[in-house]
Amino acid sequence: MSYMALNSRYDKMIYNRCGNSGLKLPAISLGLWHNFGDNDSFENSRLLVQKAFDLGITHFDLANNYGPPEGSAEENLGRILKMDLAPYRDEMVISTKAGYYMWPGPYGDWGSKKYLTASLDKSLHRMGLDYVDVFYHHRPDPNTPLEETMNTLDLMVRQGKALYIGLSNYKAEDTQMAVSILKKLGTPFVISQVSYSLLNRWIEEKLQQVLVDEGIGTIAFIPLAQGLLTNKYLKGIPVDSRAAGTSKFLSSKDITEEKLKKIYTLNEIAKERGQSLAQMGLAWVLREGKVTSALIGASKVSQLEENVAALDNLEFTIEELKKIEEALI
Repeated sequence: MSYMALNSRYDKMIYNRCGNSGLKLPAISLGLWHNFGDNDSFENSRLLVQKAFDLGITHFDLANNYGPPEGSAEENLGRILKMDLAPYRDEMVISTKAGYYMWPGPYGDWGSKKYLTASLDKSLHRMGLDYVDVFYHHRPDPNTPLEETMNTLDLMVRQGKALYIGLSNYKAEDTQMAVSILKKLGTPFVISQVSYSLLNRWIEEKLQQVLVDEGIGTIAFIPLAQGLLTNKYLKGIPVDSRAAGTSKFLSSKDITEEKLKKIYTLNEIAKERGQSLAQMGLAWVLREGKVTSALIGASKVSQLEENVAALDNLEFTIEELKKIEEALI
């Protein structure tokens, strides 16, 4: 059966302007880091993308090496676009990145002009697209001049392969230098993708202010701390959870008694707000308008529905914020 998007898809989603640019992003975006590779069920991946779009999630975030295997998430999104969403391409924001290992040899990693140019061409081919809306450099390269990397991002825009430019995993000092270079080039640098959650607040020290001052949007990845800020670990470590598996991003050693105590307290505050812990975690990331979008992952449609419902209550009282701060001490 052919897919037709719901007419009501824009009724409830919130769209935030990305820094000082004309681009708007949904307050909740869908990342294809996990659950969209060849090792996953394609039909489930397809259903997730369809449901996300029906919920008003217009932004789908990828990278060249998402899978596994590397590249398969882009390939699978390309299949879904061709089968279902091609008529809606102009209603979608599709982003991808390059900067981590992708192929062997000296030209398949980091931030050289050769790597970034080849990577974006391959990404466009895998997805069957003429352009992406946002192309990110995925991490700073200590061995390539920043001017070379930024000039390459500028070239991608001038060639029509990307509409906007983003940086990911850049700290405050590197971001400030990149801003200076890109301003001189006239490149539309509109967004910074960073890890940020109740349990990971490093951007508040310096980077967040740089982004606000420069009019650059922020999209927060792992806003639920790899699932720690959900109900998944409130009663121990489930056997089918990421922490119980072989994931290098979250292991049972990461779930300490101290961290669990914080999570239990946060969960009680969420209950008082009439939200799940995940919903409060997303609402907190989006508080004060400094974060443009929270980038979620999902393996089930129910997770998408729960996370989008966080937008029903984004306001925090002074007392609630105080309780949260005390819980995190």
